[in-house]
Amino acid sequence: MTTQLHGRDDELRTLREMIGRLPGTGGVLTVLGEPGIGKTTLLRAAVAAAEESGAVALETTGVEAEARVPFAGLHQLLRPVMAGVGRLPAPQRTALQSAFGVVDGPVPEVSMVAFAVLNLLAEAAEDAPLLLALDDAQWLDAPTQEALAFVARRVSRDPILVVAALHKGHAGPFTSLGAADLDLAGLDDSTARHVLAEEAGDLSLPLREQILREARGNPLALVELPVAWRDQREAAQQATPGFLPLTARLERAFAGRAAELPADSRDVLLVAAVDHADDLSEILAAASVLAGRTLTVEALDAAVAARLLRLEGLRLLFHHPLVRSAVQMSETLTRRLSANAALAEVLADEPYRRTWHLAQSIIGPDDDIADELVANRAISLRRGGTAMAAWELERSAQLTSDHAKRGRRLLLACEHAFGLGRADQVERLLRAAERSGLTTLDRARLEWLRELSDNGGPDDALRVPQLCETARESADEGDVQLALRLLLSAALRCWWADAGPDARAVVVSAVESLEGTENDPRRLAILAVAEPVLRGRVVHDWLSGTASAAYADVEGLRMLGMAAHAIGDPVRAVGLLGRAELKLREQGRLGLLSHTLILQIGHLLCTGDWERAATVSEEAHRTAGESARAIWSNGALVLEAVIRGLRGEVDEALGLAASVATTAHRGRLVHLLACVQLAKGAAFVATGRHAMAYDELCSLFDPDSPNYHQRASFDGVLLFAEAAAHSGHEEQARGVLADLERVASVTPSPLLHTHLLYARAVLAEEQDAEHLFRTALAEDLSRWPLVRSKLELAYGTWLRRRRRVAESRRLLRSARATLELIGATGWAEQARAELRAAGERALSVAPAAHAVLSPHELQIARLASQGLSNREIGERLYLSPRTVGWHLYRIFPKLDITSRAQLASRLNPF
Repeated sequence: MTTQLHGRDDELRTLREMIGRLPGTGGVLTVLGEPGIGKTTLLRAAVAAAEESGAVALETTGVEAEARVPFAGLHQLLRPVMAGVGRLPAPQRTALQSAFGVVDGPVPEVSMVAFAVLNLLAEAAEDAPLLLALDDAQWLDAPTQEALAFVARRVSRDPILVVAALHKGHAGPFTSLGAADLDLAGLDDSTARHVLAEEAGDLSLPLREQILREARGNPLALVELPVAWRDQREAAQQATPGFLPLTARLERAFAGRAAELPADSRDVLLVAAVDHADDLSEILAAASVLAGRTLTVEALDAAVAARLLRLEGLRLLFHHPLVRSAVQMSETLTRRLSANAALAEVLADEPYRRTWHLAQSIIGPDDDIADELVANRAISLRRGGTAMAAWELERSAQLTSDHAKRGRRLLLACEHAFGLGRADQVERLLRAAERSGLTTLDRARLEWLRELSDNGGPDDALRVPQLCETARESADEGDVQLALRLLLSAALRCWWADAGPDARAVVVSAVESLEGTENDPRRLAILAVAEPVLRGRVVHDWLSGTASAAYADVEGLRMLGMAAHAIGDPVRAVGLLGRAELKLREQGRLGLLSHTLILQIGHLLCTGDWERAATVSEEAHRTAGESARAIWSNGALVLEAVIRGLRGEVDEALGLAASVATTAHRGRLVHLLACVQLAKGAAFVATGRHAMAYDELCSLFDPDSPNYHQRASFDGVLLFAEAAAHSGHEEQARGVLADLERVASVTPSPLLHTHLLYARAVLAEEQDAEHLFRTALAEDLSRWPLVRSKLELAYGTWLRRRRRVAESRRLLRSARATLELIGATGWAEQARAELRAAGERALSVAPAAHAVLSPHELQIARLASQGLSNREIGERLYLSPRTVGWHLYRIFPKLDITSRAQLASRLNPF
């Protein structure tokens, strides 16, 4: 490496090794440290090394003042490769160009922009490996951070290395990548003394010792503090060592030098500090307005000589990001307001930016500027700048004289902040809105926003009727859609924490009283989620009619899918949610996608698609971690525990279940607690530990148990019946069965009625068993392969033990084949054992695909078997084509095949 750094040999070696792996593999490295610790210098060393190796370095630097400008950092990074944007698929190309304001288009989802960036970079990396150097990443605008974090998680198989330098203590996408970290500490004493000797040899020994103490090994401090001591010797000698934190001391040092500049240079420096651009002509024009006379490039000389600014062509850049904040801190409020006003004056042809600077140039209300900021919000959203839109609304509220309008704008800002996952900002905006003069509707919106961040809790029984009353008030004020949103929140509380029959009845009464909503999918979802049994027939009949087929929009499909999920209609839920999933993927809406995937997992298990359930679970957990709320992330985790349990992976299932149980107990989230019991019961049943399974599953059917959730119990009927039949608890189980029969007389839930077919047969008295087995198998169970195969296994076993061996074999063969196909290895082995006992030697079979492939590999293999290209698979799964190809390269030998044409038969052998 050509760049020399003192005391960073280990860090340089790590960078050299990662760069050396290009172009074979890519990766991510985060460089952490306090301001001035050497992150920027290390990053420049990485750029130099990458370019020496033949890689192309793409660079961007976060600037605190620009953190609200959507995609500013991303645009800077991608400038050298934007020529390749024309090769992107049309939706991705449009999303990226809309984000950069090149074309007008619909509001781009950050995830769609991120996917476009991934493919743009992957295309560019085909010509030469890429190094993405992200300096001060914590100050990059939020959409840029999210997009680049998305990319960073997916480049391990592409010749792309992402190196992000960021300050310690800043939460954000780059702090949760799970990537390798370089945690930069201060220089050791020997190295620090060497650096200081080079920078401050002219200072006295006592002064150098004091600088050493105050710098504490910070390289920038070792370089800059001596300059500050020379320039402000008297003030420095009077300062109390250790009184200010290091960052403040450094900013004081920078600002001290700025204060000594000539007036013209100070004006240029201040305008550059508050500007979002680095265009020299723009900065000089605004500085001339501020100074009241025409300034030329000579006005820069003193600032450049002081190492505060540097020129690169026609771009005016700061020597270090700390300079920008130091300049702003050192100037008076009046001067900062005037600098923004000067910029607004020269930006007459750029109304979006002009409004932004006008808003920063005044104190006190100004309704005209406030209205302009609200208009700006639409542009920000069109470019994907949700964070900027939230700031614009908040600032417009501060400038608004009308109390009611101010409150509404704060609530709109809060909605955007919630979408960004900024819990602290949400709470602050809600508190500010509460202090404003809110209308009745806006108070209802405030309640809804509060509810979005709080699903379930010990006060649910009281909270549900409060939400319903607020919904009625909203409807009376004419906002039925807000009323439906509030009622869905109330229904979800009933679902997660079971607020009791009275609360559920209040929700149902409230939604059924809303006129004109009879065909609204959200109304159906509210009925199903709040009262899945008592309103199950109404929901089932509506879903079974032709009306549900008319809905093609994502929101309608999601709501109908949620309704089918809630009443226990797996076949219909998989269809509706699957359609919604495809549309969400096309739109790149990862937050809603994770929710939709989670709702599908249990139903995929019911319908026998265990391989897809596993891949969906893996993806849901990953995307929930990226974008969803904690309650959904726990939902994905507990369903993964159920999958592990059904496959007989006991330790893994119990471990996952235990991790969810802690959170669920704390929030009294009985639905999650019921799923925890289901996962444990599944693990014990699948491995033949029926007595243990019975003990775990009993609480699912006990209304006095803290784990009782009536609808969730439907999922455990088959397992409970098997556990009871094999552990000597048939009599007790028949009592539970009688209760379930009464529930089944109220609701037509396909899940409950289908599971009862199995339970009746295996728990029957001897004289009734065969009739019930035959009755059950006469039903159409083509979409219920698990129930059908379990019935075949149970009936085949029943026949064999009564020496009707010939009859048993056909049933046992069918059961074995289906159970092997869906991945129920424990039960498949039971079927093979029964066949051997019936005198038939079971055929050897190749390992099931799920046994040799990871869930992610299975997902890719399934899509490839359907004829999708690497690019098309990548678009579905948010991967680059190269990464898809790498996975397929590993998949083929695991499945003992050599081509894509063989995938279908290997994945679907029966």
